[in-house]
Amino acid sequence: SLIIFAADHGLAQAGVSAYPPEVTPQMVHNFIAGGAATNIFARQHGFALQVVDAGVNTDFPADMPLRHEKLGHGTANALHAPAMSRAQVVQGLEAGRRIAHEEVKKGSNVLAFGEMGIGNTSSASLLTHFLADLPIAASTGRGTGLDDAGLARKVVTLEAVATRVGPGPHEVLDILAEVGGFEVVMMVGAMLGAAEHGALIIVDGFIASAALLAAMQIAPAVRDYAVFGHRSQEGGHPLLLDYLGATPLLQLDLRLGEGSGAVLAWPLLQAACGFLNEMASFEEAGVSSEAAP
Repeated sequence: SLIIFAADHGLAQAGVSAYPPEVTPQMVHNFIAGGAATNIFARQHGFALQVVDAGVNTDFPADMPLRHEKLGHGTANALHAPAMSRAQVVQGLEAGRRIAHEEVKKGSNVLAFGEMGIGNTSSASLLTHFLADLPIAASTGRGTGLDDAGLARKVVTLEAVATRVGPGPHEVLDILAEVGGFEVVMMVGAMLGAAEHGALIIVDGFIASAALLAAMQIAPAVRDYAVFGHRSQEGGHPLLLDYLGATPLLQLDLRLGEGSGAVLAWPLLQAACGFLNEMASFEEAGVSSEAAP
C-alpha cells in the first residue's frame, strides 16, 4: 500500500516555497483523479493508493474518496508560534497508527508513505536540525525549486524559527509540536503502527526520512523495519541518511515527494526477495565447485 498524507503549513506564508499553498489541495484533487506521477508508479507496480487529509487548508467534500483525518486547517506559522499543540501531535500519532493498523489488517505487509504539503521541506529541515543536531544551512534545500535568493531567504527564516524555539534538549513530541506538520506527525504514527505489526516500511525522500527520525526517537526499533527507497536532491537528505546510517536503494536526483521514490524502489526489493528464496545454490544446480589448488 502507498499512503499519502496531505497538509498545509503556516510557515509557507513566510515565503519558504517557490509555490503557493493553493498547490496542496490542487494536488490532492490530482491524486484522486489519478493524474500525478505517483499514481502512475503505483498503478505500474501494484500499490493500492490511499490519500489522507491530515490538515489541508480546504474542506473537501464528504463524499470525496479520500480519508478525512484533518487535525486543523494547516499548521500555525512556526516563525511566530508552535506549529500545533501537543494534543494535536498525540492525535496525529494515534491517527497514523490506526491507518497503518487497518492497512495491515486488510492484507498489506509493505507500506510506503508519501506526503504533499507546500512548505514541508522546511518542517523536515527543522526536525533534522533539532533531532539530528545538524546546522540549519546544511539541512535546508531548494524544496520545489527555489532560486539562490529564495534559498538564502529560506535559511534565514528557518534560523529565526530555531531561535524562537531555543536550544535543547527538547522532547521529540515538543519538537513535533513546534516545527512539525500535520502530515509529518501522522506519517510518524503510521511508521510506528507499521512496525508494531511487523510490516515493511519503504521510506521515501527527505520528509519521510525526517518522519522516521522522529519515529526512532519514540521507538528506536522502528528502524529495523525500514528500507530507504532513494536519496533525493533535497539538500539535507544525504546528511540525514548518513546520520541514520542508511544506504538508499536508488539515487535518481528526485525531489518530487508523494512516495514516488519509495514505489520506484519496489522492484529492487522484489528482485532481492526472489533472489534469496528462489536462486539455486551451485550444489542444487549441479554446478562444479571451485577447483582444488
